[in-house]
Amino acid sequence: MRRLFLCATVLSFLSVSGAQVNVPEIPYRSVPNFLKLPPELYLGEVSGVAVNSKAHVFVFSRGNTGGPAYGAAAAQLLEFAPDGKYLREIGHNLYAWSYAHSVKVDSHDNIWVTDKGSDMVIKFTPDGRVAMVFGRKQEASDEGTGPLKHVKPPLPPVDGLFRQVTDITWDPAGNSYISDGYVNSRVAKVDGEGNWLKSWGEPGDQPGQFNVPHSIAADAKGNIYVADRGNRRIQVFDSDGKFLRQITIDVPVKPDARPAIGNKPTQTTGTMSPGAPWAICITPAPNQVLYASDAFPGRVYKLTLDGKLLGFFGESGKQLKQFGWIHEMACPAENELYVAELLNWRVQKLILEPGK
Repeated sequence: MRRLFLCATVLSFLSVSGAQVNVPEIPYRSVPNFLKLPPELYLGEVSGVAVNSKAHVFVFSRGNTGGPAYGAAAAQLLEFAPDGKYLREIGHNLYAWSYAHSVKVDSHDNIWVTDKGSDMVIKFTPDGRVAMVFGRKQEASDEGTGPLKHVKPPLPPVDGLFRQVTDITWDPAGNSYISDGYVNSRVAKVDGEGNWLKSWGEPGDQPGQFNVPHSIAADAKGNIYVADRGNRRIQVFDSDGKFLRQITIDVPVKPDARPAIGNKPTQTTGTMSPGAPWAICITPAPNQVLYASDAFPGRVYKLTLDGKLLGFFGESGKQLKQFGWIHEMACPAENELYVAELLNWRVQKLILEPGK
């Protein structure tokens, strides 16, 4: 039986290979009114946020909606200065825009987006021009074109095509790793010139299998971390897809914890369960740490790369320092995070203050 240790500060524990480790709740603050939007520009659900080497912030929002109530195109990519001042929109009316999912910036400041609705990954140059296109959108003229069906057993995956793609990351050699996604449940590897190399994974709950690989990140050694959200774990692989280990986050939930929306979850596994990783990010070298977020009870967790829990913070809600389904995070420094929220239609810039 697990034993909960209590002291003057809020403490919790993580199970790592059977060990129990006490960890503190991390003090933090949120920068008020960080993004400065023009008067006629609005964010919808913010599904993605990224930061480049110049500290510019890129926001991928399910805004700019046009079309019918169901199946509307909902994606806009916006760039902001380090102080939150609006700079520009990138890719206005882009053919791939359908349903925004994530945005990332690589080591050369290229901007990459994954669109869950069009099943496409787009690489933009730093000046905002399309450089490479991955996947293919369904043709509007095809008979039966519509939302993908989650049939069981799933259809066999096809090299070069995605089904509700979710995220992307890169190793030090410049290879891309794409989490694909809600239907295919695999990771695809593509080289720096855009050539398809391989993929691994399939639906399931065993090592190397996935139940919605929702977010993906790489460390300085080229190991690949996959937020296997539906299985409530983070799986770690080498650059060839060899399974190395898995990380699970087991922090007790306060009795008065509230969900951001809907009824309080009762399941201990699955998308809405405590510790189920919706978003992950890894800080820059040399001293890298991993951050992960869940939807309920709405917390962010700080871990070492081998899975030791260092601290946690946050709760569900609508005020500053509260979260409504963090969908993506950017962590350009150990104590500086940007979080994109679906339910609150915003990005928060968080400053961690572990010394307090």
